[in-house]
Amino acid sequence: MSTTPAPGDEPATPPSSGGPRLGLRANLAQFSLLVGVNALVGGMIGQERTVLPLLAERVFHLHAFTAALTFIVAFGAVKAITNFFAGTLSDRVGRKPVLVAGWLVGLPVPLLLMWAPSWGWVIVANVFLGVNQGLTWSTTVIMKIDLAGPERRGLAMGLNEAAGYGAVAVTALATGFIAAHYGLRPEPFFLGLTYAGLGLGLSTLFVRETRGHAHHEARNHVASSAELHHGLTTKEVFLLTSFKEKALSAVSQAGMVNNLNDGLAWGLFPLFFAGYGLSVSRIGILAALYPAVWGLGQLVTGALSDRIGRKWLIAGGMWTQAVALGLIAAVHGFWPWAAGAMLLGAGTAMVYPTLLAAIGDVAHPQWRASSVGVYRLWRDGGFAVGALLAGVIADLLGLRAAIWAVAALTGASGVVVAVRMYETHRRTPTPSDPLASNVEPASLQQ
Repeated sequence: MSTTPAPGDEPATPPSSGGPRLGLRANLAQFSLLVGVNALVGGMIGQERTVLPLLAERVFHLHAFTAALTFIVAFGAVKAITNFFAGTLSDRVGRKPVLVAGWLVGLPVPLLLMWAPSWGWVIVANVFLGVNQGLTWSTTVIMKIDLAGPERRGLAMGLNEAAGYGAVAVTALATGFIAAHYGLRPEPFFLGLTYAGLGLGLSTLFVRETRGHAHHEARNHVASSAELHHGLTTKEVFLLTSFKEKALSAVSQAGMVNNLNDGLAWGLFPLFFAGYGLSVSRIGILAALYPAVWGLGQLVTGALSDRIGRKWLIAGGMWTQAVALGLIAAVHGFWPWAAGAMLLGAGTAMVYPTLLAAIGDVAHPQWRASSVGVYRLWRDGGFAVGALLAGVIADLLGLRAAIWAVAALTGASGVVVAVRMYETHRRTPTPSDPLASNVEPASLQQ
């Protein structure tokens, strides 16, 4: 009889071990609550996806693409830096205090967007949003990794990211229809105000600390890995994740390029579609299709990476995104653009949870939260880089040229993954397998 566990039925730490139980089934209530909290986190971004680029052009009369995208530059730069500190703070003071702090910072965001008298106030709102997203999304990722344990990490990240980006899609669609009927503000941002209040209440009253789960996993980690990685400084974790360790560095650059093209989609796609005469409601549908496929697809791809591995899902996902961007640049009309948006969502779904799962595979539990923070520093720095790059190219050569340029960069990123990254996930590692301890010792000792 087969003893292979079904998804969600992974072995959990037995009560007799004296520590917290690891696994999705053992922590189902808290895990489900955190999925819901992350949906609210995603909704905070979704309130901007359709409306804000149109506000820049139609209300604040910003006709230079670089100027119109300054809100994404501010958001991406602040979120990237906050991600880094969220990881290290989560290791030092715990996950829950960081999560609650993130929601407190997010409360003013919808109010500022509703009543901003100038574009400068919109940028201030996105500074607050960057801090909110960096603290809350990073922490929900770390907490789910803590609870899930090593066996179903890909599935856990798929559920997390599906909830977040599913909410981005639903909110982008809803705000598009609200804006079409009531105007670009304030009504579309009432959703964001509701999300912030619910997120703060749930996180304060019902979410429980998970740092003990990470400590428990560390105590039961393979001895050779533990001996290598106790006492790493923040600088050492940064260098390993960014440059030295082959898989971690390949993942970091792929994450950055992925969000570079997401910054393009967020900031320029609504203006690109509006330039061809599409209505606000139809732009809202296109703005929602991409994160909708992205969100739903992760329910499949996260678990799939637990079965077939991480490397080729990541490389293939980057190449799929490159093809999708090229398609959007090459065609004209609502339905061809819809096909391109769905293909872009599919490629992103292949990549997003798999990148996080790969970090969880390689990083030791003692410094995993810090490594996640470094990865998310690079990944969300892609928002700022993408907005600047796409804005400059669009101002010089046009929107279509900007989309083609980002497509080329995305394809090149997939090549880097194919050449540099090794497979990080093994279902049944052997004692001689360097991945038996979730690391590649040779590269970590460089």
